[in-house]
Amino acid sequence: MKSNRYSFVRGGLMALACFSVPALGGLLVDADPDWKEAAVEMPAAPQDAGLRAFEIGTPSPNAFFVDENSVSVGEDGVVRYTLVVRTPGGAENVTFEGIRCATGERRIYASGRKDGTWVPMKNSDWQPISDNTYNRPRAALAYDHFCDGPAGPRDRKHALRLLQQRRDLTHPFGVR
Repeated sequence: MKSNRYSFVRGGLMALACFSVPALGGLLVDADPDWKEAAVEMPAAPQDAGLRAFEIGTPSPNAFFVDENSVSVGEDGVVRYTLVVRTPGGAENVTFEGIRCATGERRIYASGRKDGTWVPMKNSDWQPISDNTYNRPRAALAYDHFCDGPAGPRDRKHALRLLQQRRDLTHPFGVR
C-alpha cells in the first residue's frame, strides 16, 4: 500500500511538472501576441547628478550607473533607462536601453556620444536577457531591481523606488 501511495504522489508530481512548465514558459516567450512597442524618444544626455550606482552581483573593475532622469515605464510595459558604464581608466560607455519584464528581453536603442547626442543602434532587436559578462548589468537591473518575474514596475515612481533597493531573494518579499 505504501509504495502505491508514493507512486501515485510521484506520478502526480511528474504530471504537474509536465503541464506546468509549458504554461509558465509562455510567460517568458510572448506574454501578449498583440503587444506593440510604443514610440521611443531619446532622453537628454545623462548628468552626473542624476546617476545612481548599482551593483551587478559579480566582481568587475567597472562602475555601473543608471541615469534616474531617463527612467520611464511606457504604456507598452517597457522600462527604459540610460546605462552608464565607467572603466577604471576613465572610459565611459553610455547606452539608452529597454527591458521588457513580461518576456525577459532587453533592447539597446542607441549609443551616447560625448557631445550628448545619440546614435541609433544598427541591430536594435529585442533579445533574451542572458547572464553573461557583457549583459550582466542588464540582468542585474532586470532580476535584482525592475522585474518581479514577468511583472514590471507600475510607473516611473515605482521603477525609481525599485532601482534604489536591491531585491534579496533570501529575505521575505525579496527586499532587504
